Amino acid sequence: MNIKTLEKMIHIAKGARKAELVLKNANIINVFTNEIIKGDVAIYGGKIVGIGKYNGEEEIDLEGKYLSPSFIDGHVHIESSMVTPSEFAKAILPRGTTTIIADPHEIANVKGMEGIEYILGESKNLPLDIYVMLPSCVPSTPFENAGAVLQAKELSKFIDETKVLGLGEMMNYPGVINADKNVLEKLIMANGKIIDGHGPVISGKELNAYVVAGTKTEHECGSLDEMIERLRLGMHIHIREGSAARNLKDLIKGVNKDNLRRCIFCTDDKHPGDLLKDGSIDHNIRLAIKEGIDPIDCIKMASLNAAECYGLKGKGAIAPRYMADLVVIDNLEDFNILKVFKEGKLVGENLEPLFDVEYTDNSNMKNTVNIKKVTAEDLMIYIKGEKVNVIKLLPHSLVTEKVERKVIVEDGKFKSGPDILKVAVIERHNKTGNVGLALVEGFGLKSGAIASTVAHDSHNIIVIGDRDEDMILAIEELERVGGGITIVSEGNVIDTLPLKIGGLMSEESLEKVDEKLNKMLNIAYEKLGVNREYDPFMTLSFIALPVIPDIKVTDMGLFHVGEFKFMDIEIR
Repeated sequence: MNIKTLEKMIHIAKGARKAELVLKNANIINVFTNEIIKGDVAIYGGKIVGIGKYNGEEEIDLEGKYLSPSFIDGHVHIESSMVTPSEFAKAILPRGTTTIIADPHEIANVKGMEGIEYILGESKNLPLDIYVMLPSCVPSTPFENAGAVLQAKELSKFIDETKVLGLGEMMNYPGVINADKNVLEKLIMANGKIIDGHGPVISGKELNAYVVAGTKTEHECGSLDEMIERLRLGMHIHIREGSAARNLKDLIKGVNKDNLRRCIFCTDDKHPGDLLKDGSIDHNIRLAIKEGIDPIDCIKMASLNAAECYGLKGKGAIAPRYMADLVVIDNLEDFNILKVFKEGKLVGENLEPLFDVEYTDNSNMKNTVNIKKVTAEDLMIYIKGEKVNVIKLLPHSLVTEKVERKVIVEDGKFKSGPDILKVAVIERHNKTGNVGLALVEGFGLKSGAIASTVAHDSHNIIVIGDRDEDMILAIEELERVGGGITIVSEGNVIDTLPLKIGGLMSEESLEKVDEKLNKMLNIAYEKLGVNREYDPFMTLSFIALPVIPDIKVTDMGLFHVGEFKFMDIEIR
């Protein structure tokens, strides 16, 4: 800021000259004092310069509507929306979220450094402020193959970037606790910046070790006890409400006037349909209000708390010298978003975007499905007895359960039945030929297969089915389109959603992606008989995640998360 600009701001603030824009007759939400103040907000150069009674070159009469600081998503993976950052911005900005803390570990698991560069590059010309946490665990564990391996040496190239706030969720908590050299190098590389946590099961002295290593936040609290223990150690808690994991209703019960300044909101993973139906952080706020939390406290968690946690100066409040990132709301019960201003410019109205986006070249993010030919023999599970370890799905949960079952065996080979299906993970980055196999209970599919290149976190191909020939056809279809989600039945490809950007994101709009997903969802339920307690695509994508208990499957085999080791399918 130069002297001339500062002089203008001072003159406008004291009422000696007109502001560029004045939002008049507002009920202004003050997150510092928990008050609602009637008055005008004067704006110049994208910043708030005064609150009171002002005149402007342009004036917008808010007619008593509520004016709130805009919202910040404290932890989100853009890739989970299945659209580009530009399309993601068009979806969430009109709903009041103008800043996000993004962890691009999904695309980084596919494209490594290029994936991080893609997200940073796409974010440059957007009205949405995208800050990045560098992916700390690529791959998430050493028990799978991803498209890259990122160590401290590689990540250090980005750490001093303006838009990089620190190190993303540290899922390798055993590596932290056991002082693994590679992990410690990453923690030190963060150089005093923020380190996000991901340690849902650790407690006591191990949690102390995790915190002393530098982790500052946690978004994986599954209970109030976990939340309170972490708050007592000075951590910031992300209260998450996403598509895959929904913790808000449980955790919000632990929020009170004494600890709420350490609590912020996040979505983590939000799929197209949920973004369009419910919104982003505005949805978290509405749910928290319904659970009895004071509306201003809810807004504070969505704005000031997140800004202060991540060191975002000038964000999160309505006060002089703060950015004019503002949301107009009809009332504090229904919390409908009417208008959204980004640095004083109207960017959204009635949930519609009022801005254009420039799309960057993403050609180097394509053609990411590189596999060896998969044969029926690769999918064969040989069993001498009849008792096996099975991944049991749990409704509305990422957690699975290890169970023992008797299965149908013909000629020494597993045969799919109505309750237990075969699932395979095929390494798709470096053509290694790795195929990991497992058995799954609860999915409910009949006469076909479903496959996806969205398979957290390494994003290999995952396919589930009761017919090997359909599973192979589904794998070949994903190779043909360059990644995505496909449904095959009785030798025919029924429908496919191409996700050509890293096998994770579409070039289409959020609306078109959602339309296609809904169509395929109906096919999965109606034609293939998938259990309606599960979203087949989301459920499938997390069966391969070896950091969430109890057992999962990677391209290297069936994996016991709690014991951190591989296990046999057959019980001998």
